[in-house]
Amino acid sequence: MKDLSVRALAVHESSTLAVDSLAKKLKADGFPVVSFGTGEPDFDTPDNIKAAAIKAINEGKTKYTPAAGLIPLRQAVCDRLLADIGVGYEPAEIVVASGAKHNIFVALMCLINPGDEVIVPAPYWVTYTEAVAMAGGVPVTVECSEASGFKMTPAQLEAAITPKTKLLILNNPSNPTGMFYGRKELEALAEVCVKHDLYILSDEIYYKLLYDNREFTSVAALGGDLRERTIVVNGVSKSYAMTGWRIGYTASNKKLAKLMANYLSHSTSAPSTISQYAAIEALTGDQSSIAKMHDEFERRRNYIVERMNTIEGVSCIKPEGAFYVMMNMEKLAGRTIAGKLINNGDDFAMAFLEKENVAVVPCSGFGAPMFVRWTYAASMENIKEGLDRLEKFINS
Repeated sequence: MKDLSVRALAVHESSTLAVDSLAKKLKADGFPVVSFGTGEPDFDTPDNIKAAAIKAINEGKTKYTPAAGLIPLRQAVCDRLLADIGVGYEPAEIVVASGAKHNIFVALMCLINPGDEVIVPAPYWVTYTEAVAMAGGVPVTVECSEASGFKMTPAQLEAAITPKTKLLILNNPSNPTGMFYGRKELEALAEVCVKHDLYILSDEIYYKLLYDNREFTSVAALGGDLRERTIVVNGVSKSYAMTGWRIGYTASNKKLAKLMANYLSHSTSAPSTISQYAAIEALTGDQSSIAKMHDEFERRRNYIVERMNTIEGVSCIKPEGAFYVMMNMEKLAGRTIAGKLINNGDDFAMAFLEKENVAVVPCSGFGAPMFVRWTYAASMENIKEGLDRLEKFINS
């Protein structure tokens, strides 16, 4: 038989989904697995949102919609963005797709020409570099150290730019680090982007999850022509505990939005119609569930950071947003634990899962091989149990 696609063969499996898949298999086989793998809120979707989906089904709202999504949903996105980030959009500038990940992929397919360079601060969400490569681009990673709060400086950005650079990807707050760029930091980075005529893809999916009374600013709200050169990515998965509903969206200039709609029309078309009606309720209905989840995430963050930093051999800095902790395990490198030689996060994660049935994500796929990622989108009971097993594992 003839060879398979070279492009497809170059795509690596998502490290987060790989860990989650293995953890679920072990659990199905009867092992007492505690998972800190995928970034998925452990809360149920709020009842008013579920009711809206059921109502849509009962009313027969089960047909195709425009490729870019229902007009009422796109208007709801416009209203939510105006209320939350202070930027006005029209429905024609909004594209709804099957999750924020899908929006990122489609945006890159419509932005990138072969050989275009895309700057990605590291540590980064694993899909960014893969999606850039799938679109024919060249990911250029900029290493941001733990000492710098995992943040890229304007000088680092400037140094990474070449005549081939087209786009900067920012995830704010960040997966996997939980870091957060404030307004002044964003302004400094945006100034460099404007100077070099770069687009900015601003993934803001965790914008509701900021702690210690921090205030969110979108790049698109910084004035000048930044609204036109920024592609805002967001969705309902994290803030509304709707990961499986698969609704994300972008807000961009009309020209790009039109291209994205065309691309969707010949690939997946629109997401599930029922999910779209649920998302309308999420964006326009009672918002009190967000505050409840936010406060619980903050409580869990405080516990996991304090406890992790008391365990010999590992440490972490306090994340400012999202629901992840980057555990530094450099001090464990070269040690043999539970009969396994630990050289990096991959070794640690596999040995930890095999010995203590705890699933964490090695950060080699995020550009940080000496770290593993924990999520505190897990119950406090599981967090305590996981940290108990961590302490036992390191001392074994």
